[in-house]
Amino acid sequence: MRVCIFASSSSRINSKYADAAIELGVLLSRAGTEVVFGGGGIGLMGKIADTIIENNGTITGVIPSFMKDQGWDHSHVNEMIITSDMGDRKKQMFAMADAIVALPGGVGTLEELTEAITLKQLGLFRGPVIILNTLNFYKSLTDFFEHMVSENFLRNEHKAIWEIAATPEEVMTLLAKKDNWLFDPIKIAKI
Repeated sequence: MRVCIFASSSSRINSKYADAAIELGVLLSRAGTEVVFGGGGIGLMGKIADTIIENNGTITGVIPSFMKDQGWDHSHVNEMIITSDMGDRKKQMFAMADAIVALPGGVGTLEELTEAITLKQLGLFRGPVIILNTLNFYKSLTDFFEHMVSENFLRNEHKAIWEIAATPEEVMTLLAKKDNWLFDPIKIAKI
């Protein structure tokens, strides 16, 4: 299994977020799970990459050329794929992924997570989409998703697109379970 990790590039965050990223990296490595991530060398992206490498895991970075030119890439990952732009980066990451795990992050991470949800809603991505809700980081977002359902912008069935994990151990449990998403989600994509 190859898991795509979306995560913050900020290095100015509460250390408990980094602790959770490190713990997840250890668990993924021990499970023999390959990881693909945004290629960054700092923040939660850097922590997950460092941990995978330190634990002899396999991690592939995908980064746009302009970010590499700025020196924002992680220099020790197993493989670094350079893309022409941000859109190609995401397209490549989704194509490589069997599952998506979103750690806390900023607007880039939010945009990646919501695209994963959209692709799964349309049947264009079929794997698990897991939100690691460290320190209840995503509570406002999941409340907003509930509001979308209550106002009929999403179907109640769409809440099964994503799963919430409070801890890295819960992420691993969710990755191990068989995906129960709809056989033909396009039938309910139209509200």
